[in-house]
Amino acid sequence: MLRCALLDDYQDAALSRADFARLEGRVAFTPFREHIADTAELLAALAPYDIVVAMRERTRFDAARLAGLPNLKLLITTGMRNSSIDTAAATARGITVCGTENFSGSAAEMTWALLLALVRHLPREVENLRRGGPWQLTVGRDLSGLRLGIIGLGTLGSRVATYGKAFGMEVKGWSRSQAMGRADALGIGHAPSLQALLASSDVLSIHIPLNQETRSLIGADELALLPPGAILLNTSRGPIVDEAALIAALSSGRLGGAGLDVFDQEPLPLDHAFRSLANVVAAPHLGYVTENSYQTYFAGVVEDIEAWLSGQPIRVIA
Repeated sequence: MLRCALLDDYQDAALSRADFARLEGRVAFTPFREHIADTAELLAALAPYDIVVAMRERTRFDAARLAGLPNLKLLITTGMRNSSIDTAAATARGITVCGTENFSGSAAEMTWALLLALVRHLPREVENLRRGGPWQLTVGRDLSGLRLGIIGLGTLGSRVATYGKAFGMEVKGWSRSQAMGRADALGIGHAPSLQALLASSDVLSIHIPLNQETRSLIGADELALLPPGAILLNTSRGPIVDEAALIAALSSGRLGGAGLDVFDQEPLPLDHAFRSLANVVAAPHLGYVTENSYQTYFAGVVEDIEAWLSGQPIRVIA
């Protein structure tokens, strides 16, 4: 019987979100509840497995790691994009890489949850209420009338734009391609440059993929262009924003706050500044962690394995 490892199943949720019984007798599944960061430990743990299911980009599968997994035949990623997998190296080793469909919108909703938590100081107020402190501590900010700048006008950025409009915000967008036409279709403004967008944004929300062009796209110089007291939201990928520069801007009080669901290193180290800065609302990469997303992902995993077993793999990435 083939063996399949389900990585980073933090909530022990995978096997209950799809009909894995369809593969009974052909594939045995093992969920891994804890993230394995160390390469030697990871290779030792995965050595017996023919199939590995990676949760998004949490685990890197570069050429060296793939070479250390001689039994691996099928590598599945949730979603159809995973920059943590060296697809060329996988192809060279005869490893099939497949993806699954996505449930769109979850990360956009998470973006808005972070923004509301920031402007209404919800973490502090809720904690104060739980411990029986004074009835009210803070004065919140209204979103209506604030200027929302969006980097990236794809599916998620477009959804966030509609949320901003619904809350009465002045919305502008910028992206590297088709920005003006997309902005017009959404009924929002179009910033002629990234710098112009930054300078006119009370709230900046990032919705672009991580690649060589976008890594550290927002550094100290870019953060300095934001108006004093501005809020930055990142539910895309941590390294798009220079982490040290962001910590400095938040620590100085120049930035009003940051809502973060993604980080350079995940899980976030226990002593990291994002865990303690008062003007940060940080979540443990929950953007896609919803019932609909998990059902979509793991139903796709079952379909991918069935198709691969039949000799006709689907949603092949490499």
